[in-house]
Amino acid sequence: MNTSPVTLNKNLVLLAQILERLEHSGRAIDPDQYRVLVSRLADELKTTPHDAGLDAVLGNFPAVSELYENLNYEHAGLCRSALEPGLAAEVAARAAIDGARRTA
Repeated sequence: MNTSPVTLNKNLVLLAQILERLEHSGRAIDPDQYRVLVSRLADELKTTPHDAGLDAVLGNFPAVSELYENLNYEHAGLCRSALEPGLAAEVAARAAIDGARRTA
């Protein structure tokens, strides 16, 4: 049983909701507005403790999860991405490269 405290960063949740709405709005997004939002989200992600609260946010907001991965790629790679699609893409890319080599 995990009894460690869970921190819910309300700013992070609010920013995550805004990003998801923008991503799924179907409307053109102002680049400066998007940049500011992502920058603020990145700041929140950097200061939020990695606990069940952060995991819940990352699990519920795919765009924030992708941003988190990109921010931590240097240390953890694509730690939140499913392995199967990445592996399938790599296998397909290798097959395409091998096919191109044979026809060249």
